[in-house]
Amino acid sequence: MSEQLRLMAVHAHPDDESSKGAATMARYVREGVRVMVATCTGGERGSVLNPAMDRPEVWEHLSEIRRKEMEAAREILGVEQAWLGFVDSGLPEGDPLPPLPEDCFALQPLEVATAPLVRLIREFRPHVVTTYDENGGYPHPDHIMCHQVSVEAFEAAGDPERYQEFGEPWQPLKLYYQMGFSRKRIEALHAETVAAGLESPYEEWLQKWSENHEEDKAALRVTTQVPCADYFGIRDDALRAHATQVDPTGRWFQTPLDVQRKAWPTEDYELARSLVDTGIPEDDLFAGITESVHV
Repeated sequence: MSEQLRLMAVHAHPDDESSKGAATMARYVREGVRVMVATCTGGERGSVLNPAMDRPEVWEHLSEIRRKEMEAAREILGVEQAWLGFVDSGLPEGDPLPPLPEDCFALQPLEVATAPLVRLIREFRPHVVTTYDENGGYPHPDHIMCHQVSVEAFEAAGDPERYQEFGEPWQPLKLYYQMGFSRKRIEALHAETVAAGLESPYEEWLQKWSENHEEDKAALRVTTQVPCADYFGIRDDALRAHATQVDPTGRWFQTPLDVQRKAWPTEDYELARSLVDTGIPEDDLFAGITESVHV
């Protein structure tokens, strides 16, 4: 007998799982890995970003609708999913920025915010955990808190002295940060789109980077590139299931899948913590684990 590999992806809101690492999860599910998505908040304070869904009745029932969207995306990806039970912080805008709502996820004490994730890790027993980097991938307060909670839970779940009420400790073996928005990747997608004779949706993005002289920090941090181009269609179907959050005619879907597969056939990660020996670069989140888990 061999133990089934298990992967947990920790995300801030419903829809994040479909825009960050979704093809990776779809691939592993279809290779027999159990995959669990932990969703920190319900997305209650999110926006309606699809003009076709921008109606009063949608805003009135946004929390319920986003949960149903998550159910649909979960089925498409083939993953398991759990809500950690916190309330969306919203994205503060303005100068000065307004204070965050008192009940929100981002203002929870770290020990409180970490507790349900520790419990879920001990129940699901993942070998690998993925989350965002210290900037949250982008500086949304919930994404930053998601990073902090994930790092804390990775360490605490295996400590028998902490959170004793949640049962036997379980120590995941590897922790990864998703690195989806590197300039190198966007440049490759842009070049391949132009080469195909198509209008590129990335030109404005690259122009802003050039004007700001931003260093491609994400590309420099990538340690692990998971080939998953065959699952880009599943990724997009899952993202479209979040109909309040994405415009199906928008930038996310303008570049044909065959162009994307040719330009950049992987999803990229930084190995942040490993308790097993592995060589860098990697092409598998379970590198160094498979040999020790399977007998």
